[in-house]
Amino acid sequence: MSFTNFTVPYPVEQAYAKRVAYFSMEFAVHQPLKIYSGGLGFLAGSHLRSAYELRQNMIGIGILWKYGYYDQERNQDQTLEATWNEKQYSFLEDTGIRFQINVHEHPVWIKVLYLNPETFKTAPLFLLSTDVPENDYVSQTICHRLYDANVATKVAQFILLGVGGAKLLDILGFNPELYHLNEAHGISAGFYLYKKFGNNLDEVRKRLVFTTHTPEEAGNEKHDIYLCHKMSYFCGLSVEEVKQLNGDNSDQFNHSLTALRFAHLANGVSRLHGEVSRHMWSKYENICPIIHITNAQNWRYWADKQLYRFSDASDHYGFDDRKKYLKKRAFDIVADQTGKLFNPDVFTIVWARRFAGYKRAGLITTDEGRFERLLASAKYPVQIIWAGKPYPMDHPAISEFNQLVYLSKKYRNMAVLIGYELTLSKRLKQAADCWLNNPRVPREASGTSGMTAAMNGAVNFSTDDGWIPEFINHGHNGFVIPKADYAHMATHEQDQYDLHKLYEILEQEVLPLYYNDYPTWRQIMRNGMQDVRLQFDSNRMAHEYYEQLYK
Repeated sequence: MSFTNFTVPYPVEQAYAKRVAYFSMEFAVHQPLKIYSGGLGFLAGSHLRSAYELRQNMIGIGILWKYGYYDQERNQDQTLEATWNEKQYSFLEDTGIRFQINVHEHPVWIKVLYLNPETFKTAPLFLLSTDVPENDYVSQTICHRLYDANVATKVAQFILLGVGGAKLLDILGFNPELYHLNEAHGISAGFYLYKKFGNNLDEVRKRLVFTTHTPEEAGNEKHDIYLCHKMSYFCGLSVEEVKQLNGDNSDQFNHSLTALRFAHLANGVSRLHGEVSRHMWSKYENICPIIHITNAQNWRYWADKQLYRFSDASDHYGFDDRKKYLKKRAFDIVADQTGKLFNPDVFTIVWARRFAGYKRAGLITTDEGRFERLLASAKYPVQIIWAGKPYPMDHPAISEFNQLVYLSKKYRNMAVLIGYELTLSKRLKQAADCWLNNPRVPREASGTSGMTAAMNGAVNFSTDDGWIPEFINHGHNGFVIPKADYAHMATHEQDQYDLHKLYEILEQEVLPLYYNDYPTWRQIMRNGMQDVRLQFDSNRMAHEYYEQLYK
């Protein structure tokens, strides 16, 4: 196909006719395309799927990571080992486009690959790669590892996405009316556009919108402004010009703050996160308004359709049988990886997502006595599964993963799995009776794993953070740990309060309901499935982006 004067290769719905280019460091489109690490990618993947379903005039801009994020494997003692294996993709099309950008004051060649919308039912996706023989080895490594630990490499990756992506759009002739940055990684595109439009920031603002995903300042990336300048981040502007343009005299270049000053509109990713973001950034001048559009996930991709069919027909026998089958199938993976045989008749708790300190993966295990009693109970038997990828250089998170591995050796009904990617994620959501989510409030901007869990008949049990306040009606479609006065609590007090409430609700409400009143439990499952489909299918989200952010 032709890549000059590129247009979306399907008929566009009139309501979504505005041309949008969506920049993201990662996209979780489907299991074979391993260019994602976690929630940000899952969100971007669902967004592209919904853009395709709704026939929106959108294209995705990303990077083809040669080694992906990393492959999660095990050492001899079952602890986590990160390995990097080269990935091959026969389904990507070489566009034949080759062009250069400056990185570290040197020209770097970029080749462009294309994911056809019909391959995985997504909006068109263009992926940039520096892995070409014309480049020296250092330049080739820019696209080797997603979120490389080397600071200079990471800055180069941001340049590849932002400047490379913006230049590609000129070459394609797509001429987007809006450039949408999913997180601030691609804000170097703002400097490219600034130069393109004759150093007129208003022309950039007109075209730029920004989605922020971080509820605290520390999580927003900052890099030494002189390093960024040396890496050619600013497209030829001097450090002084950047500071003046940005209204910031700091020697730390703040990517998110720049995005908020270069965009005309930004959004947080849940109602709560919108409030937190407006408060957090209120002390800075000249930032754009921040609205909220709550994250969602693609129902067509994630949901178990048979479970929905049985639920819609009120076929209780078919519904229960299907859920039991889904659990049984997932438990084959548990047995294969850990040698433990789980029982589909037993209440199964799953904690599975990226491992990060604030998500508190091991919270339920920190009261050793209660945890031991929970796993030993004959009256209300329980099985627990953990899975998830820590960042490969986040040693506290890796240590938490490994501590759970060691603890699991004591129990036949506790398992820790590796390889948490799209397919395992779906299987574990099907395995779960209870999807446990216990981040420290208000650290989770949205969180989306519970949405796809509910689409597979898992009941959410969560702290009251991110998207949860918009969804859970306690005892009706899920269970929620009531908020305490967290703002006036020390971290260890918050952890103790949440731990106590978690056990209280689990032991006094959740388990008795599952074992003594299953029809009510089934109704809670069905309510969750229904509510999540109505409110948290990404078609709703993709529509709201056009209606509110792209208007």
